[in-house]
Amino acid sequence: MKPRVWVFVEQEEGQAHPVSWELLGKAQELARDLSGTVEALVLGHEVESLAREAFAYGAERVYLIDDPVLSYYRNQPYAHGVVKLCRKYQPEILLLGATTLGRDLAGSIATALETGLTADVTGLEIDPETKNLIMTRPAFGGNIMASILCPDHRPQMSTVRPRTFPLPESDPSRQGEIVREELGLSEEEVAVKRVDFIAKEKTVNLEYAEVIVSGGRGLGAPEKFEMLRELARLLGGEVGASRAVVDAGWISYEHQVGQTGKTVRPKVYIACGISGAIQHRVGMQNADFIIAINTDPQAPIFRIADLGIVGDLHQVIPALIEAVRKAKSHGQ
Repeated sequence: MKPRVWVFVEQEEGQAHPVSWELLGKAQELARDLSGTVEALVLGHEVESLAREAFAYGAERVYLIDDPVLSYYRNQPYAHGVVKLCRKYQPEILLLGATTLGRDLAGSIATALETGLTADVTGLEIDPETKNLIMTRPAFGGNIMASILCPDHRPQMSTVRPRTFPLPESDPSRQGEIVREELGLSEEEVAVKRVDFIAKEKTVNLEYAEVIVSGGRGLGAPEKFEMLRELARLLGGEVGASRAVVDAGWISYEHQVGQTGKTVRPKVYIACGISGAIQHRVGMQNADFIIAINTDPQAPIFRIADLGIVGDLHQVIPALIEAVRKAKSHGQ
C-alpha cells in the first residue's frame, strides 16, 4: 500500500481556509518523495463541493464525512471523525493549518492516536534514507531551527501557519475519488452545544495582504504608526509590526509579524525601523520583494532585503507617501 499524505481541509460555512490548499501543494512534494498519494479530509455538512475543490488543488482521493452534527466546528465531533478515519486508513502524514481551529483540533487528534505533533512548522521534507518526515520549526526563542522527527508513531503530524507555503495552481479539470464515511456520533452524544455565535470583526488581514508596511522600534513613538497607515492605505495594503512594539503597547497584537505573530507572504514588504531579528524574519522572509529602511547599515534585515535604504525613516516614509500620491494623481 502506498504511503498516504493527508491534509485536513478546514472550512467554515462551506468556505475552505486557503491554508488547506497551500498544504495540498506541499503534500504533493512530500508524496512524490515517498512514492505515495495525496489525500484530503473534508468534514462538515453539505460540503461535497469542497471535495471537488480539493481535487483541483492536487488531492487524488478525498475522505468525506458529511453530517448535520458537523454543521459548525466543535472539537469533540470533528476529532472523533478524523481519529476514526486515521485508525481505518492509517495515513503516514497528517497536516493541518496552524489556525485557531487547527491548533485546537490537532492536539486532540494526536492525543487520541498517541502520536507526536509538531506545531508551527516552517519546513517539511522527507529524509531520503529513513523516509521519515523532517519537521522544522524555530526553537529557543527563534535562535535556532529545530528538526523534529516522529520515527516510531503514525501519523506524523504537523500544524503549519497560513502563508508558510505558496498556493498551488488550481486545475478544475482534475478528478479524483470520493470516499464517503459515517461520523458515527449523534448530536445527543456531543457534550458541547452552541447557544449563540458572535463573530469578531476582522480588522486586519495580514496573512493574505499583498502589501505590508511594518514598523519597529526605530519609529520612536507609537503615534508614528500614523504615517505607516497612510502609506499602507495608498498602496492598498496593511500595517504590520515587530514584536518589540506590540509588547510595548504601541499597536495591537493582530498586527504582529514573526515567530509569535503572523507568517506573511505579500508581494511587497516594507520594513521600517525593524532591525531584523530572526524571530521577525521567519515571519516575512518569503515576501516576493522586501524593502528595508534603517539607519544602521549593519542591521540584519538588510541581509534578506531586495532593496535597502540606509536613512532616517522619518524622512524616507513622508517622501514615499508624496511620491505615491503624485503617481496616483497622474494615473500611474
